Amino acid sequence: MATLRYLLAALTLATTPLLRAQEELGAMWGTAAEEAKYYPIVNIPIPTGVPMRPGGLEILPDGRLAVGTRRGDIYFIKGALESPPNPEYHLFASGQDEIFSLAWRDGAMTATTWGEVTRISDTDGDGVADRYDTLTSNWGYAEGHEFAFGSKPDRDGNIWVALGLSGSYESHNLFRGWAVKVTPTGKMIPVCSGLRSPGGVGANAQGAMFAIESQGPWNGCCSLKHLKEGGFLGHPASYNWYPFAPGVKAPELKPNTNSRMGVEKKRIKELVPPVIKFPYIKMGRSISGFRLNNTGGKFGPFDNQLFLGDYSLSLVMRATTELINGVWQGACYPFREGLATGIMNVEFSPKGQLFAGGFTTSRQWPVRGTEPFALQRIDWNGVVPFEIKEINIRKDGFLITFTKPVDKQVAAKAESYTITTLTHIYHGAYGSPEVDQTTARVTRAVPAADGLSVMVYLENITEDHIHDFDLAKITAPDGQRLLHSKAYYTVNEIPRN
Repeated sequence: MATLRYLLAALTLATTPLLRAQEELGAMWGTAAEEAKYYPIVNIPIPTGVPMRPGGLEILPDGRLAVGTRRGDIYFIKGALESPPNPEYHLFASGQDEIFSLAWRDGAMTATTWGEVTRISDTDGDGVADRYDTLTSNWGYAEGHEFAFGSKPDRDGNIWVALGLSGSYESHNLFRGWAVKVTPTGKMIPVCSGLRSPGGVGANAQGAMFAIESQGPWNGCCSLKHLKEGGFLGHPASYNWYPFAPGVKAPELKPNTNSRMGVEKKRIKELVPPVIKFPYIKMGRSISGFRLNNTGGKFGPFDNQLFLGDYSLSLVMRATTELINGVWQGACYPFREGLATGIMNVEFSPKGQLFAGGFTTSRQWPVRGTEPFALQRIDWNGVVPFEIKEINIRKDGFLITFTKPVDKQVAAKAESYTITTLTHIYHGAYGSPEVDQTTARVTRAVPAADGLSVMVYLENITEDHIHDFDLAKITAPDGQRLLHSKAYYTVNEIPRN
């Protein structure tokens, strides 16, 4: 089969207006113009006639970008990493369905789709796939909400797969609402239950595996969840598949509705609290694929952090994780808005570029970006923005690290920090209002000698609450304001020492 090849001139996508009224989607960060000074968005031209609705992304060993599409095609794109992009599209494989995850390993592509994990290879070397091997299809699939999202291979070569519920509410088919892992030989191992409608799977810098979860029943907001082996992640609809999961013990209890996560995790020892909660619309509405930044500084000052797309809000966020008392937790931060369509996935290149791809649908899911589909790239231009780099919890407060030195005189004032807390109702209803709000009193703030961090001491840290940090008063020594002054830390545990 001849290569499908296109040499295209530069194509500029239209500036993205709001698809819905501000009242429906909520006010966003309003920092797109400032963000562009550090992280410009580059459009990857897509040929007319190519149904490029990106779902899965991967970088091949030879530097080509691989894109799996919603309709089940896989394209290899040469020149997508160039500046400016000069893409040549080559159709590698077809015939799959809803490819939302790709992983290249040992000379073949692994695609995760609705109903299976497939190893796809080109055995005769003509550039077109000619062998399709099902590694596993050992879960149920019957209707259009039963999405499946796969990871890159873990340290043992396993692909971790998060399986969405039936109709987003119930579990009518085998292992719907579970996470499983698939070995290189095709054995499927059930890992944990309790998912609702995941949108991506990946590892942090320590190799722990996580899935992103959507707001809905038993989920007050979108969240990052730890795929702990034997754990229960919060939605009880998938309890019915424990008899089919040898070696995984079913919880003795189900959660009570109209409760709180902090109460129920003490009742149900298997319940794993969300690692990071993303306040609804402030930091995500339909969070999607995410990837670890391990570019070694090529993407700026945010190494070993997670970067997450959002489908509805057409943006990318950052997140950091840490293990406290054996439980994962962490913080989320704004990063880059103004992308052209609904983001389904992101992927880092060896050059330190962040690719983002996605599409809009006819399912009445609102999307800010108006393009029906797009493939874009976020580049770092080498200029370091003044940002909150990371927030880490301590037994008596939080250590806040910045990308540039702060004005130590300003940073030493307790009144320079506004920290409030909130949580959600843990219940079977859809989503949750923000409840149980408190205001944390800052007792003192101690900047480091280099001005790159500040230890902020609190009178009280509220367990099981999101801590909302507003650092709008913090400045650099020259008076420069933070590019994004907000951050949100989810406290599952308070350090014992």
